[in-house]
Amino acid sequence: MLEVTFYRDDRDRVSGFLARGHADYEDHGKDIVCAAVSAVLQAAQLGLSSHARAKVTARQVPGELELSWAEDDGERESVRAIVATAELAVEQIARRFPKHVRLKRRRAPGSKIAGRVRPLADRRRVHDV
Repeated sequence: MLEVTFYRDDRDRVSGFLARGHADYEDHGKDIVCAAVSAVLQAAQLGLSSHARAKVTARQVPGELELSWAEDDGERESVRAIVATAELAVEQIARRFPKHVRLKRRRAPGSKIAGRVRPLADRRRVHDV
């Protein structure tokens, strides 16, 4: 199973994510589910570093991608838009392929706030589309 965890800081902003595992939908090289999630997360990484010019820290090894960015970058609308889009895309893939992709939302390590992280739909503001 491919597990993607989005981490939130004390202000409920996404501060990073970790993708680990393999979707096992199909053989390696033919797995469209794994490829879809990988493409979304790698596009987010590219958008954050190239478009939003965020200070991104990435660790990528076979079967794992971990990404975080500077706390002050989390304030910027461009960073929040890129990350929210990635989270929504992974959420939809996980809903479509629940046996292969699991989406988790957790507090970032060191966060002062404990407890449940609300689903993205519950956090949207009234004017969000």
